[in-house]
Amino acid sequence: MLASILPWYPLLVYRLGLNSWQFGLAVACYAAGSLLSSGLPAALIARFGAHRVVIGGTVLLGLAAATTAWSVNGLMMAICLLLLGCCDAIVDVAQNVVGIAVQERLQRTILSSMHALWSLGGLLSGAAATVAASSGVDMRVWLAAVAIIAVAVTILGRRLIGDGAAPRRVADSDAAGDTEPAPPDVEPGQGPTRSKTAILLAALPLAIIAICGSAVEDIANNWAGLAAVRLAGVPAASAGIAFSIVIGSQCLGRFSGDVLVMRFGAGRIARIGGGLIALGGLGAVFAEEPVLLLIAMAALGFGSATLVPGALGAAAQLPGIGRAGGVTLVNWLMRVGFLGTSPLVGLIAAEAGLRWGLSLLVMVGVLTAVFAHRLDPPRRAES
Repeated sequence: MLASILPWYPLLVYRLGLNSWQFGLAVACYAAGSLLSSGLPAALIARFGAHRVVIGGTVLLGLAAATTAWSVNGLMMAICLLLLGCCDAIVDVAQNVVGIAVQERLQRTILSSMHALWSLGGLLSGAAATVAASSGVDMRVWLAAVAIIAVAVTILGRRLIGDGAAPRRVADSDAAGDTEPAPPDVEPGQGPTRSKTAILLAALPLAIIAICGSAVEDIANNWAGLAAVRLAGVPAASAGIAFSIVIGSQCLGRFSGDVLVMRFGAGRIARIGGGLIALGGLGAVFAEEPVLLLIAMAALGFGSATLVPGALGAAAQLPGIGRAGGVTLVNWLMRVGFLGTSPLVGLIAAEAGLRWGLSLLVMVGVLTAVFAHRLDPPRRAES
């Protein structure tokens, strides 16, 4: 849904007569909405079940996206994007809760492939919207059609899952919207008595890994094209290839990630991914011709592939907070950290140059390697 809107931004700016700072404020409302959602995902999932939240949230997500096309001024556009960001954060958590429930029932990792389809969907939707925009298709008709398709696909997904996400425990049953009885899953000393500080401290390393993964995506979105032009001499008309390589290699890494995680463990794969991110960052910093830069972009995408799904999967296992609560907390912290990535790169680049700004990727890789072991199950981490 978001990728289907991005190519229409120039048309909206022209139609609404927005200047640069007005447009910047409007699009910032998307991120603000995702942060304002805060504890809503866990509360809604506890009340209605994850499946219902996914479907209902996708309906609202589609309405917010489609209504953006009808904006008559910058304020209306900002409100639509605020609601879009809020609904996106809620649906994001609920989808991952459902995916984790299916993963646990199957007793094998699927979350990385699930996120790979997110990457693929973004690429295809953005490309289709770009073609539609350049062909003169009415933006309102296009976004309405995409919203209907998204809701239909989500309902189909729910039917295909069937009882595949039916949990074995009472707490899981509440989260997935099922009612089958089962024994409780609260171990002694890990229930409601666990302090908020202890929960936050346990979630923070996972949030750092998730932020590292999303930081690579954010830098690819906003800086890969500019780096290709300024540092490697890629023609401006072809600069988009740098972004495409990052997202494409990330998609490939996610499709292969489940097999690798099952074989070697989430922590080891994340540690290798951190090394690839650090090497990719160094390649981007020292690149003076296109080949090295594009190889660096591929390393960044592949290295970051399993970080966000791995962190969210581990968050579902945090004791004393529940599956939905853990995913909500780490997802929210990730979005907070995500907000500061591009401004920090921009600040460093303004003071010392773009190469120094991109050197932030090296630190991202190091942090990933340091905290990678937290993605392993508790007994594996202790061993």
